[in-house]
Amino acid sequence: MTDSPTAEFDAVVVGAGMAGLYSLWRLRRLGFTAVAIEQGDGVGGTWFWNRYPGCRCDVPSLEYSFGFSPELEQEWEWTEVFPSQPEIERYLNHVADRFDLRRDIRLSTKVTGATYGEDARTWTVSTDAGDAITARFVIMATGALSVPQVPAIDGIDDFAGPLIYTSTWPHDPVDLAGKRVGLVGTGSSGVQATPELADMAGHLWVFQRTPTFTWPSHNGPLDPAVQAEAKAHYRALRAGQRTSPGGVTGSTGAIILQSAEEQRSILEASEEERLAALEELGWDGTRVWGDALVDPDANEAAVELYREMVRRTVDDPELAESLSPRGFPMHCKRPVIDSHYFETFNRDDVTLVDLRQGGIDRIDATGIQTAQGHYDLDVIVLATGFDAMTGAATRIDLRGRGGRLLRDEWAGGPRSYLGLQSAGFPNLFTVTGPGSPSVLANVVVCIEQHVEWITDCMAHMRERGFTEVEPTVEAQDGWVDHVNEIAAPTMMVAPTCNSWYVGANIPGKPRALMPYVGGLDRYTAACDEVVADGYRGFVFT
Repeated sequence: MTDSPTAEFDAVVVGAGMAGLYSLWRLRRLGFTAVAIEQGDGVGGTWFWNRYPGCRCDVPSLEYSFGFSPELEQEWEWTEVFPSQPEIERYLNHVADRFDLRRDIRLSTKVTGATYGEDARTWTVSTDAGDAITARFVIMATGALSVPQVPAIDGIDDFAGPLIYTSTWPHDPVDLAGKRVGLVGTGSSGVQATPELADMAGHLWVFQRTPTFTWPSHNGPLDPAVQAEAKAHYRALRAGQRTSPGGVTGSTGAIILQSAEEQRSILEASEEERLAALEELGWDGTRVWGDALVDPDANEAAVELYREMVRRTVDDPELAESLSPRGFPMHCKRPVIDSHYFETFNRDDVTLVDLRQGGIDRIDATGIQTAQGHYDLDVIVLATGFDAMTGAATRIDLRGRGGRLLRDEWAGGPRSYLGLQSAGFPNLFTVTGPGSPSVLANVVVCIEQHVEWITDCMAHMRERGFTEVEPTVEAQDGWVDHVNEIAAPTMMVAPTCNSWYVGANIPGKPRALMPYVGGLDRYTAACDEVVADGYRGFVFT
């Protein structure tokens, strides 16, 4: 790295998580110069920041891993079916070291802005270290879940004790022994943290605004025979990932639901047949019904089966009712996986605070004041989610052609072509951006597909002497229409569904479905067709 405040590269990669690491590896392999800018003081992205107790991936470890290096696949040994945060972080540090990527990464440095120079056809990237880095291309490898949501709770800064976000959990151990701990939020992070915090704390209060759809992970030690089998057939497994809607093959210990053709109709099933599904499959018997994905009546029938499983698990009937989802459909939010979440509420030292019975009024020096009363606490843990998919890009001053600001262009909802580029921002690429499968599939496979497409496009330009690429407005509008059209029959856009998929968790954020619901296989085919048709919808200069 140069010591000069101004440096020139072919590409600046924003972020050094999975997408940033793979971008660096592939750019270097293709002969491009690049630097990655990472605001954390370590690599790993999501798996660097999120280190709360119980943090774990919901994709099996053998498939939540890079496929670009057969040697890497063979040498790394996973220990659990679903990998924990510490194990994934070790893996990503191993990747950074094994491929000597650290020499192209600037840690503890935050990108504050990037401006496109139309005459030079280059970007100038600014950082909080005073850098002005010029590059032909900028690759936003900033992650879909990387900007924590700070809840608008009065008095949040008044609390006298530790106030900890799951998304920025301290690196040093947190002593909760004998402490009165309040956990706010029951999304994925809150669900995963609940059993662990219950074991650590003197008493745990879980403040729940909305009950969660969560299924047991059935996690455990990874069978050595399963790992050996995967390593013997990794090429076929990787090919299978690319042709799977979710980027997972199901051959590595994952529980894969039946395909659409095999799924059952709950509206055609008798009450006895519905209950028999629970006896046969347990919790998974609540989500094998294909018509529940698109039919509100079928969905409610499936939700009632889910509530039955909650009643069978939670001892107190009133508590079971408080933990049971009502008023919004199954399949409208990202499914959560857990380890004994509902069982935790059978403990005497765990209390659910159902905020539907009276919400949080404020936080004061000694705890949380709700309409139901005051809760004295020693520690508050906030599992309040993220400004998903767009938050990282809109918090940076990204100025494209004519000085237009990306956050202004996306003020009514993100607009992009294939989730890869936005009109008016030449040579700016997004990895797993809005309009791509991203959070609806195995994100490692999504990252690899995106990075390969982006770097292949850069190589295509170099070979033909092009210096600029961006999509047409017409192609962008057509893709946004397609994303919305294919989602229209699903529960994700139901009026009663207020998920982070549509930005409903962020006050003032426009309601717009951000991920592509058509499946990774269908999306990949669309990207390949665009290239085969001469990069249809893109303009090269």
